Amino acid sequence: MKQKQGFYCTECGNELAKWAGKCPACGSWNTIIECPEPLKMARGSGKNANFHETRLPRPMTELAPDQEIRFSTGMGELDRVLGGGAVRGSLVLVGGAPGIGKSTLMLQICGKLCEFSRVLYVSGEESEHQLKLRAQRLQVNSENLYVISETNLDMLIESVTAQRPEILIVDSIQTLYRESIESLAGSVSQVKECTLTLMQLAKRQNITVFVIGHINKEGSIAGPKVLEHMVDCVLYFEGDQHTSYRILRAAKNRFGTTNEIGVFEMGDNGLSEVENPSQMLLSGRPDGVPGTCVTCVMEGARPVLAEIQALVVSSAGGNPRRTSNGFDYNRAAMLLAVLEKRGGLKISACDAYLNIIGGLSLDEPAADLAAVIALASSYLDQPVPNDLVAIGEVGLTGELRTVNHLKQRILEAHRLGFHRCVIPAGSKAPDLRPVSGLEGMELVQAHNIGEAIRESLHKRA
Repeated sequence: MKQKQGFYCTECGNELAKWAGKCPACGSWNTIIECPEPLKMARGSGKNANFHETRLPRPMTELAPDQEIRFSTGMGELDRVLGGGAVRGSLVLVGGAPGIGKSTLMLQICGKLCEFSRVLYVSGEESEHQLKLRAQRLQVNSENLYVISETNLDMLIESVTAQRPEILIVDSIQTLYRESIESLAGSVSQVKECTLTLMQLAKRQNITVFVIGHINKEGSIAGPKVLEHMVDCVLYFEGDQHTSYRILRAAKNRFGTTNEIGVFEMGDNGLSEVENPSQMLLSGRPDGVPGTCVTCVMEGARPVLAEIQALVVSSAGGNPRRTSNGFDYNRAAMLLAVLEKRGGLKISACDAYLNIIGGLSLDEPAADLAAVIALASSYLDQPVPNDLVAIGEVGLTGELRTVNHLKQRILEAHRLGFHRCVIPAGSKAPDLRPVSGLEGMELVQAHNIGEAIRESLHKRA
């Protein structure tokens, strides 16, 4: 009897029993195609049957925790994003735009990992000789590093069975395919099948697997969304290709927080860690120019100083233009409305532009006050003192609200040479008690944006 064929959506991977013009899951049109056989999970057969041996459940009380389940990758910034290091038996997905530095990062950590582990680097995009040339440029050379250029998943599993590595790096998941699935590499069915097989490989053989994935034009990892649900960690490598700085952030982490970021600088010899991102983001800051203000945001447990630049000019047309880069557009529009209503500045007839220097994206309310002061500074054409930093959330009535980790933010600002800090007046005493290291720092408390603007623009240290 002929097996009934099914259908699936090429956009989200949703499976259907019959064809439809619109996918009921993601709402995309004309993305339903027929698959030669129903999408199914790998069961294993032939040479790889021992990979899928039967396992019986065990009581939780009989499971003993491993003494050392984490290990360092050799790059402190990557360890920070992973939550303290990589976890044995985990599956980590590293995504980013083409040419951003994903393959360079993975090959660089091999130099440290090969000191205590056997590493297998599988590339479906480069030949083995090309990998050798790149390894020489990055000064990575170890007898424990094995490389192979392969796109067939079954052949890859055989290589893993023969070499028995502790760490497996796959570059990239979109190039792998399985012969039992009659579709092209990179399709939804191939990506799901290959990722599931690699996940089983990592869990059952206790192999740490790093998988590289490309992103599509929307900025998300290419392939079905279920791909991100399968893996343990999802890391995004961000940055402008026209600048040398790269930011690595976690979108998902089963073994740690998702708020940490890692900062790297791309050079001729690969990626180098930026241990002090605040100093990097503030380098080249103009002196005595209106429309700029510094704030301090928390990226996980790390306080980072960022420069907010604003430009307010008279609008040439009847519809003023608002643009924000690195700052949420809707929140910027709200702050402009509060600044006009509660601050008394007629900005509704002006074009307003906000920009965060260094490619950083600010998504926490602690940057509100600095954005308001930068906008007011540009509108009034009065510069903000170079030794001033502003931290606080702005409400719709113009009041200032306190933020968390205020003491850590102030200490970071003082360490980098700032002597005045504008903060909300409602900040509680425990965060403002005199502590060692804050000598010479003036804390200016303001109740609303009007007071904050007056203290920032009309008062000099």
